[in-house]
Amino acid sequence: MSFVHLHLHTQYSLLDGANKIAALVPRVKAFGMPAVAITDHGNMFGAIEFYKTCTAAGVQPILGCEVYLAPRSRKEQKVVGRQDDFEAGGNFHMILLAMNLEGYRNLCKLVTLSYTEGFYFKPRIDKELLAELNGGLIGTSGCLSGEINRAFQAGSYERGREIATEYLRLFGDRFYLEIQDNHLPQQVTCNEMLKQLGRDLGIPLLATNDCHYLTPEDAKAHEVLLCIQTGKTLSDPTRWKFETDQLYVKGPDEVHAAFADVPEAVANTVEVARRCQLELKTSFQFPMYRVDAGETLEQRLDRDARHGLEQRLAAGAGAQRTPLEGALAAPYWERLESELAIIEKMGFAGYFLIVSDFINWAKGQGIPVGPGRGSAAGSLVAYALRITDLDPLPYNLLFERFLNPGRRSMPDIDVDFCYERRDEVIRYVREKYGEDRVAGIITFGTLKGKAAIKDVGRVLEFSFGETDRIAKLYPAPVQGKDHPLEKALELEPRLQELREREREKPLFDYAFKLEGLLRHASKHAAGIVISDRPLAENLPLFVDKDRAVLTQYSYGDVEWIGLIKFDFLGLKTLTLLANIVELIQQHQDKPVDLATLPLDDKKTYQLLCKGDTTGVFQMESSGMRKMVTQLRPSRFEDLIAALALFRPGPLDSGMDQDFIKRKHGKDTVDYDHPLLEEILQETYGTLVYQEQVMQIARVLAGYSMADADNLRRAMGKKKKAEMDKERDRFREGAVEQGIKAELATTIFDQMEKFAAYGFNKCVVGKTVIIDALTGERSTVEGLFARPRPFFVHALDAAGRLVSRAVERVLRNGRKRVFELRTAQGKRIVATANHPFRTLDGWKHL
Repeated sequence: MSFVHLHLHTQYSLLDGANKIAALVPRVKAFGMPAVAITDHGNMFGAIEFYKTCTAAGVQPILGCEVYLAPRSRKEQKVVGRQDDFEAGGNFHMILLAMNLEGYRNLCKLVTLSYTEGFYFKPRIDKELLAELNGGLIGTSGCLSGEINRAFQAGSYERGREIATEYLRLFGDRFYLEIQDNHLPQQVTCNEMLKQLGRDLGIPLLATNDCHYLTPEDAKAHEVLLCIQTGKTLSDPTRWKFETDQLYVKGPDEVHAAFADVPEAVANTVEVARRCQLELKTSFQFPMYRVDAGETLEQRLDRDARHGLEQRLAAGAGAQRTPLEGALAAPYWERLESELAIIEKMGFAGYFLIVSDFINWAKGQGIPVGPGRGSAAGSLVAYALRITDLDPLPYNLLFERFLNPGRRSMPDIDVDFCYERRDEVIRYVREKYGEDRVAGIITFGTLKGKAAIKDVGRVLEFSFGETDRIAKLYPAPVQGKDHPLEKALELEPRLQELREREREKPLFDYAFKLEGLLRHASKHAAGIVISDRPLAENLPLFVDKDRAVLTQYSYGDVEWIGLIKFDFLGLKTLTLLANIVELIQQHQDKPVDLATLPLDDKKTYQLLCKGDTTGVFQMESSGMRKMVTQLRPSRFEDLIAALALFRPGPLDSGMDQDFIKRKHGKDTVDYDHPLLEEILQETYGTLVYQEQVMQIARVLAGYSMADADNLRRAMGKKKKAEMDKERDRFREGAVEQGIKAELATTIFDQMEKFAAYGFNKCVVGKTVIIDALTGERSTVEGLFARPRPFFVHALDAAGRLVSRAVERVLRNGRKRVFELRTAQGKRIVATANHPFRTLDGWKHL
């Protein structure tokens, strides 16, 4: 006989639930349970992650919530009487489960209203809302904090019966009485009264366990988590804790044994799961953009784009702003036709019109707007609509890099607004589309390894100095990403030594269990959702401490359910530029238009060549100044390349130095095939941009641009099976174009190395390396055979010598090697493509 958990809290019951969804679902599946419910406290934060994880594992997801019920009206913001007075103060708990789409939508509305109308210490609903919005929902009596159980604990069976009768009127046969086996004396008493109530009123029983953590061994870690929430220590006798260690995800056998006298309570869990048949079907839900009567969105986009391109072409190009006409204009009109056809076929006309509308409104209000960032700069339609201010044709920017007709995914246009006036644009959008159809997007802070050590240390009463010393041993993030605790112990032997000491062991044990749990909810820095209908019909909403209305689903989950998100980025550089223009115009009558500044101004390049980049966006770091002075840029394309090359991968591989030498004629520029010259000439034969990979695939191997974009993505994922398939396809396509198979393979390998940002360096297995921290010696073969924490000296992006952990050692098979002897008599053996850092930059053996 099976069993289904219908009262369960995940990590989305912030600092209360300790069930990580990724670990919960496999445990449920291993128990052979056909379904499982999520019922977090007062929210649905994790509903979509839970739904997707369960569905992928073949487990039926049941979406629900443990709601807080106000004793009287949700709008009363006061407590009458004692907090635990079941009729006067506080709030009651109740489980609601969605049976179908109607139930899901009603649950979203109830949870939304609990924040927008009923929040008082907790998000609360009331019986007025339950009466209005209970369709498609199953309700249960909840835990010991449920209204019926609170009446029983106050000694009034009759009052409990009256309350149950009221719920019966609301829900009919969709109401159940929860009994639990948590070994609490008051629960034992309530269970007996609930069984009697069930017999008296004909209400079915439901066996639940109010799961807050995964296994019995997690009970103590859960106590630590509650101490983190409340700011208490584990030894504090006044701390809030659950007086039981039974709130874990029990298996069916254990549950059946606990409820042997009422087997129907267990059987009913499976029946409830059968009644809950919610299927979320996702599709894009575009906001309603109003067009003239009798006009379609596609016709409006076509009209606006053509008119906009006419204006752009008339305004001209280059420093002299020469109008583009005739043969010069023809490529623009051909490109516009092609892009419009793709946009309209994919159904994204409304999206472009909406973005164009709020951007051009902002410009009309004098709000500084960025010229465009990311792949959207490759769209001529975006340029024509003044979404971007960068003409994609002179720079060979590809539309398919932005919008791939072979892949159904939303376009993504990030827009920079003046930091100080960004909120004005959001206010405009709210007024245009409706307050109930626009919201920010939630994001969650995670309890990461280093923070977990500090939090657990406080709970266990380690001194600040002790936890600070331990935390300072934590390895530095790599490219902005923190190391998981397990990886940190691998990289830092001193942390591992501390973990094995008696005093510190509990600290690390608890930190391991709590790492990855969610700590708090906040507002995403840029994300905004605009819907075609009230948002609460599709997802629940949250209200933060600043009264900002946010989606309860995070960025990726909002996109998954089909809602359209926009990124409104606040950029201080735009604010600074606006202030500079204002100051200039105070001293001259001639207006300053940043969009028309010439890109070939010699004095500007003279300043850049001297490294005078203070205050220049993305170019003022010491490492960037060094690169710019070496590069000596003389054209706008050089600046674009510099920004692309100034990243850890290209810097570590020496790509920047190859580019610089070729620009200044110190290295010859050779092309493996004449067709590559047109593509790579701009970057002196060096692969710098992903667009170049796409162009090579199209020109040399006959890929469509959509397929070329898929190749670019496959290279980024680095999946061997996928790459082997693409390599064969590229080679076959190139052979059809008259290119030799061997040469085609060589070119593909070069593109693949570029995709990996040049990290493919080879040294001989016998090479001895010295640990930068301990001085220990090891061969590369030794590290491959027995991986262990090992540090080597490396150069960071600013050219400083630092110690870095060896992430992994790869076996690259047998390759031809060469011996190099230095002037100091040192002997180095390496492959021909191994780069060495010298006083003259990077050199290849």
